[in-house]
Amino acid sequence: MALDRQPWLDALPHDWRDGSFLGRIATPDGPSPIMLRGGVAHDMARVRPTVAHLIADRAFDGGTPIEAETLAGFDLLSPIDLQCVKAAGVTFAVSALERVIEERARGDHGRAASLREGLERALGGDLRGVVPGSAEADALKQRLIAEGMWSQYLEVAIGPDAEIFTKSPVLSTVGWGAPVGFRSDSTWNNPEPEVVVVAGPDGRAIGATLGNDVNLRDFEGRSALLLGKAKDNNASCSLGPLIRLFDDGFTMDDVARAEIAMTIEGTDGYRLNGASTMSEISRHPEELLRQALSEHHYPDGLVLFCGTLFAPTQDRDEAGRGFTHKVGDVVTIASDRLGTLVNPVTTSRDAPAWTMGIAGLFHNLAMRGLLAA
Repeated sequence: MALDRQPWLDALPHDWRDGSFLGRIATPDGPSPIMLRGGVAHDMARVRPTVAHLIADRAFDGGTPIEAETLAGFDLLSPIDLQCVKAAGVTFAVSALERVIEERARGDHGRAASLREGLERALGGDLRGVVPGSAEADALKQRLIAEGMWSQYLEVAIGPDAEIFTKSPVLSTVGWGAPVGFRSDSTWNNPEPEVVVVAGPDGRAIGATLGNDVNLRDFEGRSALLLGKAKDNNASCSLGPLIRLFDDGFTMDDVARAEIAMTIEGTDGYRLNGASTMSEISRHPEELLRQALSEHHYPDGLVLFCGTLFAPTQDRDEAGRGFTHKVGDVVTIASDRLGTLVNPVTTSRDAPAWTMGIAGLFHNLAMRGLLAA
């Protein structure tokens, strides 16, 4: 299901003229960072050549105004470039339950329904009220260990340390309208609609955007050591439409209570509606960012996927199997203050190859005379 590139301007949040937004477009000469300020778009390539530079220097003023008609003619790219792409997993109670089910099913979707029922009985309640790292969490851990129900996923869900992993390489993310991909040899997979926090080299959050952390449930379910194969694949990570910068009208508090809606529409007539609310997250986004930083240094900044409440349990083809993608699905992720991220689905094998890496980007910037300063 192809997407027209023109309507990406309609993907911006309703109040975009009141905020400041940072992103990237594909010009005929190469990728250029853009700013939307006060309802006006600016080409920022000659202010700073990359989004990472703009964030590091907080260089959000200036730039060359772009006419709306011209802007709409350019493809929208992922709004990040040189940042490391990190992700936090199992940050919601529902997703914790699903990860344990994947683990116990060993990637076999046919066992998911019966395992879910048994695990819910064993837990004897809802994980949502358990504070990670608390005495209550430790008591629950000891009980589940005694009952043979403990899991590495429960460890990161309610233990003191969050799961933090690297989602994909620098420059590998795709933006609004671009195909997202799952491995062609996966038979159980799903989108993961998430809020993504954006931070500079100093580790301070400067804004947020939306993301789709495409996941392979069969691979990760067989072994947590397959997380890299489950997460890091061609076109398996989308971001957008733009980064909304924090200001007096949009803060981390807005991120912490954001409501996210997701729709999956298939060419077979299938439709799935999902939702995620950040108010149910087990760890505050600032705490997740703190744990992502650890003792490491990110000279070009980082972005952090904060996890998802979405649990893809709605059956698609047969009872008890739950959801899995089909080629041609269209995933729409929306949040009132961040806009709408839309991506058609294909396989990683058939998605456009990722060809411009770090060396290619800097060669392009040099040829355009953007590195002299």
